[in-house]
Amino acid sequence: MGDDGGVEDVRRRLAHEREQALARLASLTGDHESIVAASLDTNADDEHDPEGATIAFERSQIGALVRQVRHHVAEVDAALDRVEDGSYGVCESCGGDIGAARLEALPAARTCIGCASRRA
Repeated sequence: MGDDGGVEDVRRRLAHEREQALARLASLTGDHESIVAASLDTNADDEHDPEGATIAFERSQIGALVRQVRHHVAEVDAALDRVEDGSYGVCESCGGDIGAARLEALPAARTCIGCASRRA
């Protein structure tokens, strides 16, 4: 991975990425709770009330976003583990270098761009 300064920079960048994701998760969770509370305060019958479908859709959308953010937090945590064990920046598929540009764009990347494009 390189010198200790580089490792500290990566740790800081990943910690910042994690903080942003957790803030987003808190916001989404609050949004979800307010939608659920609003739906409880009404007599919305999702099946028969025109607003019911909108409420159900919003709950579904926020639920999907919450799952995505939780997955991202788990990926960042896994990247921090790779920093600690010295495998950060090494492709999990081919063992090659992931590359600084890819890690800059996707700090939690597990694979090099070549392996990622073959999997897509």
